[in-house]
Amino acid sequence: MIRPIFLKEGDKIGLVATARKINPIEIAEATETFANWGLEVILGDHVFGQDNQFSGSDKERAFDLQNMIDRKDIKAIICVRGGYGTVRVVDRINWKKLLESPKWLVGFSDITVIHSHLNRQIGMESIHSLMPLNFETASHAAINSLRKALFGKELKYSIASHKLNKTGSSEAEIVGGNLSIIYNLTGSISDIDTKGKILFLEDLDEYLYHIDRMMMNLWRAGKLDKLKGLIIGGMTDMNDNKVPFGKDAYQIIHDIVKAYSYPVCFNFPAGHFPDNRALILGRKVKLEVASKVKLTFEN
Repeated sequence: MIRPIFLKEGDKIGLVATARKINPIEIAEATETFANWGLEVILGDHVFGQDNQFSGSDKERAFDLQNMIDRKDIKAIICVRGGYGTVRVVDRINWKKLLESPKWLVGFSDITVIHSHLNRQIGMESIHSLMPLNFETASHAAINSLRKALFGKELKYSIASHKLNKTGSSEAEIVGGNLSIIYNLTGSISDIDTKGKILFLEDLDEYLYHIDRMMMNLWRAGKLDKLKGLIIGGMTDMNDNKVPFGKDAYQIIHDIVKAYSYPVCFNFPAGHFPDNRALILGRKVKLEVASKVKLTFEN
């Protein structure tokens, strides 16, 4: 896996909007924080653009991302928010340019499109973390975890156990992101490869039956049986029908994977909530699920 160079004070970072539109006030807290870290923020030409829901047309959003990829002085590209739209630009990008100038790509939720594509097609690490839109409400730990990931500091977590956890230990590359996006990418050139890996999943605002549908899709596609481990983050603001599904999201996932022997962790602090800790996707990690859950990233 290609590992981009970690940031240092004085480096330039690019902010782009690959999906939903945003305004300057919504990212003011983040840009101030990045400046306090000693970074110079460069905004994409269309980061505050508007095209109905999107931050500019597909062509404009792709232009900004490609420009930041091509610029050798930009050391990291941070997507300002998710929503929907990244899948509409992913195939407009010449990703091979990253081989000439590897750099960190950062984001979560809809940005899972980029994480999965980079992992499958380029073989490069990327950072799953909060985005500038989230800084105003984010926990200090979440923001600090992004700083650690970007600057190459030690990254490890220790969290409380969950009643549905399956104990065990494993070491493997971590992949994943938003469940709905991973489901959407099935069969495409960005489709996630999970064999021999630790899979992380999170989601937001889905009906419980759809969580079951998507997990059954992963199971039927053979993406769950050869894992080295499974980490489930936030399943936030789930919805149910008038006639209840009968299980919550964690119970749905537990029932589908309970026959497997690999360690499973529920309620990991990553996803659509303030304490969204950074994960370096594509990196080898050690997952230990016992009375405490420990996740340690290889340096």
